[in-house]
Formats: sequence, structure tokens, C-alpha cells
Amino acid sequence: MTGIKLAPERKLMLFTGRAHPELAKEVASELGATLVPTKAFDFANGEIYVRFEESVRGSDAFVIQSHTAPINTWIMEQLIMIDALKRASAKRITVIIPFYGYARQDKKHRGREPISARLMADLFKTAGADRLMCVDLHTSQIQGFFDGPVDHLFALPLLADHVGNRVDRERLTVVSPDAGRVRVADQWTDRLGAPLAIIHKRRDPNVANEVSVHEVVGEVEGRTCVLVDDMIDTGGTICAAAEALFANGAADVIVAATHAVLSGPAVDRLKNSRISEVIVTNSLPIPNERRFDKLTELSIAPMVARAITEVFEDGSVTSLFEGHS
Repeated sequence: MTGIKLAPERKLMLFTGRAHPELAKEVASELGATLVPTKAFDFANGEIYVRFEESVRGSDAFVIQSHTAPINTWIMEQLIMIDALKRASAKRITVIIPFYGYARQDKKHRGREPISARLMADLFKTAGADRLMCVDLHTSQIQGFFDGPVDHLFALPLLADHVGNRVDRERLTVVSPDAGRVRVADQWTDRLGAPLAIIHKRRDPNVANEVSVHEVVGEVEGRTCVLVDDMIDTGGTICAAAEALFANGAADVIVAATHAVLSGPAVDRLKNSRISEVIVTNSLPIPNERRFDKLTELSIAPMVARAITEVFEDGSVTSLFEGHS
């Protein structure tokens, strides 16, 4: 036999950008690993410099970065990190994006609009990503935008179990804030054994973040309603939906959402609403000044760490979510 044969050896290396290092440290702790030392800074004109301070040759590299504000900066930093890994001969690059930026622009509503979610996928592929790992994408179709494997992780078990342990399930109704979230809300009903209600709403295509709630379809009177969504941005949709539920006789309203974007007036709207609890994950960093008494934050770090382990060991990510991933 000609050639040289080496014993197979694999090395997992975990990297993080500067957007949400707290989550990356939690994930590293769950894995029993340490983050690779990375030098990153901004030049005077805003350009980003990145250099890894250990050899990454032949490694399975996992690059975690959540796309929080300022979102364009952190997306660019992650792309630069991927490029650096590719040029340093990492064997396989898995990009972990707890919150996928530009996911709301996943189709054209009108002419002359971009499909920015597809553009994002193309950028990651061009930079050198072999695989994407995301948490609760705005729409599942985004998985098809990336030319390679995409692991779609769900925070539903984490959120639903918290709600199920907090309330009387006999009095619980799961509510979808719009038609687009019905499929996810239906999965909540299966897990909690609760009925489903839907809020019909209409958006003004010319005005961002403004919603008119029309009617509630389903039985909510006298019941504890849990509004489920993928993100809370300005809080307008959720607060309007909660008011519609109270107007239809709901006894209590709880909100459960994966991504706490909490832009602009969101915190004031939620604090001043009749919503009793807002349950989110730490997929995005929440600064102390954006926290409030009603807010409950759950950690996705154990879930992400288990998914990383399955990918590294060529296992099944789908098995983590009872075959739904």
C-alpha cells in the first residue's frame, strides 16, 4: 500500500465574536471546552480586524455570533471570522446563528424589493461556511436558501415546558398572533394539550411595525392565554394582540418568544401592558437597562451545546427535537 496513513483525529474548536460572548461562554461551559482566544478590534474607519491566536488547521470550527444591534457590524464580523478560518485551513466550518439577521425579508411582498434572507445565506456560503445552525428561523423556508446542511433548532420545548409548569393547563389556550405562526402554535398545543386560538390582523405595507388587530378566532374567555411568536421587536404586535385577547374576556395573557430584540418602545409597551409575564431566551443579549420585572429569560446554551456535539460526532440533531428538526 502506497502513501501515508494517519490515525483519524478530530478537533472541535469553538469561536465567538463580540456580539454576545456571554452565550458563547455558556455553550463552552456546557461542552466542557474553552473558547479559542481571538483578537478582534475596529480600525478608526470602522473596518474590523480578526485573528485567531491558536492554529485551527484541520479543526471542526464552530463560530457563534448572534445578530444583535448594531446588526450589520456583527454580521460582517462573523463573515470575516469565517474567511479567516477558511484561509487558515479549518477542515469544516459550522456557523452558529442564534438569531439570523434579515430573516423577515424572506420573500418579495411587492416589486423591486430584495430577498435579504437569501442574500445572507449566499454571503455565508461565499465566506466559507460549510454548515449553518440557527434557532427558530422566522420562516422554515430560509433553510433552503443555503447550499449546504442547515440545523434548525427549536426553543419550543424550553419555552413550553416553562409555561406548562407555571399555569393550570386546564385553563390554558395557546394563541397565534397571526396566520403565519399557526403551525408553530399548533406544536405548542400538542405539547401542552391546550386548545388553539388565532388573531387575525392586517399590516399596512407602507408603514413598518404597525398592525391592526381585527378579531380573535377561538375560545379565550376566562382562560389564561399564551401568545407565542418567534421574536419581539418593537412590541407593537404582541401588545395589540394582548389587548384583543383581554377585550374578548381573557383572564390572563403570557407572552413567549424566542428572540428578545426589544427595539425602541418595546420595553415601555410591555411594562405598561396587562401582560403578566414575558418569557424569552438568551439568543440575543439583553442589556440591564432593557430588563424589566415581567421578563423571564431562559438559556438556550444546553440545547446549542447538544446540537454541536451531535454535529461533531456525526450524530442526529433531529433526535433532539423528537424528529421535528
